[in-house]
Amino acid sequence: MTAPKPLIRVAAGDTAALVAQLREAVLFDEAALAVLPVPGDAEPSRDDLIAAHVPPDVALVVETSGSTDAPKRVMLSGHALRASAHATEQWFGGQRGQWLLALPATYIAGAQVLVRSILAGTTPVVLPQGGFTPAAFVEAARTLDPDHPWFTSLVPVQLARLVEAAEHDRSVGTALGSFDRILLGGQAAPAGLVERARALGAHVHRTYGSSETAGGCVYDGRPLPRVDVRVVDGEVQLSGPMLASGYLDDPERTARAFTTDVDGMRWYRTGDLGELVPDENPDHHPLERLRITGRADDVIISGGVKVALGEVERAVRAVAGFAAAVVLPAADAEWGERPAVVVERADAAASVALEARTPETRALETLAAATDAAGLPPAARPVRLLVLERMPQLASGKPDRRALAALLAREAGS
Repeated sequence: MTAPKPLIRVAAGDTAALVAQLREAVLFDEAALAVLPVPGDAEPSRDDLIAAHVPPDVALVVETSGSTDAPKRVMLSGHALRASAHATEQWFGGQRGQWLLALPATYIAGAQVLVRSILAGTTPVVLPQGGFTPAAFVEAARTLDPDHPWFTSLVPVQLARLVEAAEHDRSVGTALGSFDRILLGGQAAPAGLVERARALGAHVHRTYGSSETAGGCVYDGRPLPRVDVRVVDGEVQLSGPMLASGYLDDPERTARAFTTDVDGMRWYRTGDLGELVPDENPDHHPLERLRITGRADDVIISGGVKVALGEVERAVRAVAGFAAAVVLPAADAEWGERPAVVVERADAAASVALEARTPETRALETLAAATDAAGLPPAARPVRLLVLERMPQLASGKPDRRALAALLAREAGS
């Protein structure tokens, strides 16, 4: 058996150094080192360089965000990373282009921008570190090579800022429309956001996947080449050559998340709830597309009724002023648990309900009407509303649901 190899920390902010290390790890299966991107731009000290030792086929380890669960270190082989990048390229019609890195390379979506750039033989343009701004996006886009197609990956909060800025600054809309493909993932997009972006000329594609699948592997509800999707007891499961090897130093969690059928086919249990629905475009094969309805661990029992909080969140986000709202479970003495809604004040100010004389009561009535209109049971009606000055977020741009849950618990106990 081949001996494990060192996993070295590389500063994600030093893109040139990270690309150099990734190139060796991704392109050569016999590479001597595996890479763990870490925040910051300072090279780790010699004493802090080696994070662990990993199996010889591992090329990259990424830490999950931990938005709903304890963080995990996901191990990805060079083969898995190459398979993911090639599947995206094939979905792009064989196009190889230049990428704009707008996400932290500590996350799989950012790391895959670098992997795709390595395989395409192009140099990525990198947004300055710090907060994402439309102005920085426009300036970065101006430096892309006009002889190549332009690609980028964004999360919904970034796209929302660009769409809002484009309403007042034509240069932002021009920059958006200049990209041949914009991959949007990380979390569900607020209702209407993609449509507003497309109206500006942006070529946006919703992606679904995770670190465990080397990034997005289902685009616009349709699996990439060599990706298989199935729904077992309501849970979405994915298979393909881009699956991760498992979790570093966590065999029990690996065994729970990755299963192998009797025919040898390996599957990743996503923990997401979903369904395969008829594809409205009959020219696509297969003739079904994937629709995500929520998280398996976000299903609550309220008065004996199962309520999928993802479905509640989708209904709530259709209400003006609640497009970025988060829905979480709240303890209820009578019902056991009921949905609670968290929203930023700046967003909620746009809602007529929050401008009324009794804002919380009126807002909850409006949200209840929205869940009723979505065909959800009465147990799905939100019973609590928490308005924050600013939503806590992870570095990936996702809402920090664990922090929000703690805030709700603290508010309930005060």
